[in-house]
Amino acid sequence: MTARKPSRNTPVDEAPATPPAASAAAPVACARPATADPAPATSMATPSVTAPSMATEPATTAPTSFTTFAPFTPSGPSTGSAPTAATSAPARRGRPAAERTEPARPRAQGSGGQGVREAHPLDDGDRARLLAGEHHDPHALLGAHPVRGGVVFRVLRPFARSVTVLAKGLRVRLHDDGDGLFSGLLPMPSLPEYRLLVAYEDTETEVHDPYRFLPALGELDLHLIGEGRHEELWTALGAHPMEHQGVAGTRFTVWAPDARGVRVVGDFNFWDGAGFPMRSLGSSGVWELFLPGIGEGTLYKFDICRPDGSHTTRADPMARRTEVPPATASIVTASHHEWRDQEWMAHRGDVPVHEAPFSVYEVHLPSWRPGLTYRQLADQLPGYVRELGFTHVELMPVAEHPFGGSWGYQVTGFYAPTSRLGTPDDFRHLVDALHGAGIGVIVDWVPAHFPRDDWALAQFDGRPLYEHADPARAAHPDWGTLEFDYGRKEVRNFLVANATYWCEEFHVDGLRVDAVASMLYLDYSREDGQWSPNEHGGRENPDAVAFLQEMNATVYRRNPGVVTIAEESTAWDGVTRATHHVGHGGYGGLGFGLKWNMGWMHDSLQYMTKDPVHRKYHHDDMTFSMVYAYSENYVLPISHDEVVHGKQSLVSKMPGDWWQRRANHRAYLGFMWAHPGKQLLFMGQEFAQGAEWSQEHGPEWWLLDPTYASAGDHRGVRDLVADLNAVYRATPALWQCDTEPEGFSWVDGGAAEDNVFAFLRHDKHGAPLLAVSNFSPVVRHDYRIGVPDVLGGRGAWAEVLNTDAARYGGSGVCHPDPLKPEAILAHGRNASVTPTLPPLATVWLRPV
Repeated sequence: MTARKPSRNTPVDEAPATPPAASAAAPVACARPATADPAPATSMATPSVTAPSMATEPATTAPTSFTTFAPFTPSGPSTGSAPTAATSAPARRGRPAAERTEPARPRAQGSGGQGVREAHPLDDGDRARLLAGEHHDPHALLGAHPVRGGVVFRVLRPFARSVTVLAKGLRVRLHDDGDGLFSGLLPMPSLPEYRLLVAYEDTETEVHDPYRFLPALGELDLHLIGEGRHEELWTALGAHPMEHQGVAGTRFTVWAPDARGVRVVGDFNFWDGAGFPMRSLGSSGVWELFLPGIGEGTLYKFDICRPDGSHTTRADPMARRTEVPPATASIVTASHHEWRDQEWMAHRGDVPVHEAPFSVYEVHLPSWRPGLTYRQLADQLPGYVRELGFTHVELMPVAEHPFGGSWGYQVTGFYAPTSRLGTPDDFRHLVDALHGAGIGVIVDWVPAHFPRDDWALAQFDGRPLYEHADPARAAHPDWGTLEFDYGRKEVRNFLVANATYWCEEFHVDGLRVDAVASMLYLDYSREDGQWSPNEHGGRENPDAVAFLQEMNATVYRRNPGVVTIAEESTAWDGVTRATHHVGHGGYGGLGFGLKWNMGWMHDSLQYMTKDPVHRKYHHDDMTFSMVYAYSENYVLPISHDEVVHGKQSLVSKMPGDWWQRRANHRAYLGFMWAHPGKQLLFMGQEFAQGAEWSQEHGPEWWLLDPTYASAGDHRGVRDLVADLNAVYRATPALWQCDTEPEGFSWVDGGAAEDNVFAFLRHDKHGAPLLAVSNFSPVVRHDYRIGVPDVLGGRGAWAEVLNTDAARYGGSGVCHPDPLKPEAILAHGRNASVTPTLPPLATVWLRPV
C-alpha cells in the first residue's frame, strides 16, 4: 500500500495518509494486519492540512539549528557508527517493552539519524496487540519514555516514510521498525518538549505527538462514572475541544468496558485508526485519547475491538452533534450560543406548574413547515404559537434518529439534536426565540428503548452493554428495538444525565417521557412464558422504577421550574406522587410533575364519535374521568397518536355533516379546556384539518388561505382556540386548583337524555366559572341550571365564551346580556339561571 493525498481539506494536526472509506456511514474495517512494511515511494502523495480553523503550528516554529548526538552507550564508548536512513529495519523480537533498563545497542550505518541508538524492540505480544488495535495502554509503548541511558521515542505512523523528532536544538530521525513503527534511543537527561516531523510520499507534516500527553480526564470524573453518579456525564465522555498541556485539540473518551481495544477513526485519518489507539483508564471502562490539532467540525467514530477479536465501528453514544442521516458519523462540536433568556429562566418556576395555566401545542418540527431549519422555525413558530395563546410547545423527539418515519421515537443520538434541521446551536436559538415570546419548551424524551442499528448502541462493545443481558428482557416486543438495562448503574447514569443535559444545555422547560408503561411492567406486551417475575413474584420492574425516581429527583433538584410529564397508559399508583411517599403497592411515587390522562382521552373521544342520538347510552364516558381526576396531576392530551394510522383527524372523527363536525369539534375543545387538567393539542387540529397528519406534508396550511372558499370555516376554529387560551389564562378558576377536589363541582352530570354536562370550576378564593356543554344538535331554550349564590344573590352571570358564536362558524345562539339568577331551586342550589343552550356547543359563564 502507498500513501494517498486527502480528497478534501480536513481540520487536523496531521492526517495520516490511508485510503479513504467510501463514506462516513460505512468506514473501512479498522483491523490492520501487522505484516506489511511501509511501501516504497510511488505516485501517491501525503495528506496536507489547509483548514484554517485547525491549522497546525507553522513550520517556522521548528528549530533552525540542531544538535546531533555521537554514538553513545552508558558502559563505554560507542562500538558502532551512526546509521543512515537508507535501510529499513526489519521487525524485531526480544524482551518485553516494560524492561527498559538495558542500554541500547548501536545500529549499523545507514539506518537512522546520527546519534540515534536502537531502542529495545517491543515484546511480540505488545507489538501484535498494538498493531491490531487491541492494546489497553498504547501510551506505555508510544511517545517518549525515560530509560537507563536516555529517552526512548516510539511512534506509530502507518504509511509514513520517516519520522523525525524535533525539539529545541534537536532534529533526530527515528529508525524505521516496520509496520509503521519508528523508534530510537536518544542519550538525553530528561524528557524534552518535542514535536514530530512525519514524512509521507511527497510531503512532510509537523505535529504534536498524541502519546506525550497525560490523561485529559480527571480522577473525580472517573470516580463518579464508576459510581454511576456523574450528573454532568456529557462533560466527561464524548469529544470535547479543549486546550490540554498548553496545546489545542480534542479529548476523545468513550465507555466500552468489554472492549479489548479502542481506536479513534475519522475524516482526519481517512477512517483508519491504526495510528490512533486509545488507552484504558482502569476499571472505569473508559477509554481516552487527546488528539492535538483536532477541532470542531471533525467527523469521527470509534473502532472497537470486541472480546472475540473482531472489530466494529461505532458512532459516539455521547456525540453532541451528528451527520445528517442517513450518514452516521459523530461530529466534534462546542457551543457558542449566547443565551438571551435570563429573565425567563429566573422566573419560570415562580408558580408550580400544577397551579399555573398550562396549555400545550404539540409540534413535529420537521413537518410543521416542511423544509424549514431551526433558525427559520425560530422566525415563524414563536409568533404563531403566541397568537394562538398556548403557554408551551411540546416538540416530538428532537434527539437524532436514523429513520424519519419513526418521528424521532427510535433514538440513536441521545445527546444530539437532529442535524436534519441544523446544528445544536441552531436548536438553542429556536428555544431562545420561544422563550423570548413567552413560550415554554417541552421535548419528548425516549428512555424506554433504542434501535438495533449495528453502528449505534446495540452490543456496543461486543456484548450487551446498554441493553439487558437477558435477550428476552432486552427485546422490545412492539417496536423491534432494545430496552435499556435500568439495573446497570452506568446505563442509568447515561439516561439520568441525558435528562438533565436537555434541561441545562438547551434550557428546555420540560420533558415528556415516552412509553413509561412499557418500562414499568416486565410483562408489557408479552405473553405467559415470555417474561419472568421480579424477586417478589410480581410483574413490576423495580430497576425501571428506581431509574425513573432517580431521574425525576435529579432533574427537579438541578433545574427549578422544569416539569416532567409521563405518558403512562395504565393505573400505576403514584406516577405524580413524591418519590419518598410509599403507596399501597409498596413503591414510592415515581416523582413526575404531570401525567397524560390517557383514560380521559380514550373515553371522551369514544363518546364524541357516537351519533348524538346514541350519546345518551355513553354518557358516563364523559363523566367517569372525575372519579379519578385527583389521583394524579393530569394533562388532557389530543396528541399526534390520535390523528394518524387510520384514526382520522379530530374533526373527521365527529359524526354528521361538515357543519355538525365542526360544531362537535368546537364544543369538544370547549369541554376539554374547562375540564380539570392541563391541555395538549396536536398541530393542525387547531384549525380543524380534515386529513390525518402526514410527516411528509405536515399541516394543511392551504385550508387557511383566503382564496380557498371554505377558509373561513377553518379560520373560525383557529380563532376559537385562540380565544379559549386567552380566557383560560385570564381565569384562575380554570387552572389554579386543577389538582384539588375543591376546584371542581358537578352542577348536572346526569343529564344523559339531553346530552348536557354542567359543572363549576373554582379558584383558590372560590370564584367560580360555569361550563355547560350541549352535545345534541338541538337548541335547548330556557334550560334551568342551578348556580352558586354569589354577591349575596345579586350577581348576574355573563357569557365569556360560546363555541357557537358566528365568528367561529357557529349558528350564533349567544347571550349578549348577563343572565340574572332566580331564587328557584335547581340541582341542589337555591338559585338558578335559564340560558338557551346552542346546538353542539359549550358555553362558559361567570358572575359579574
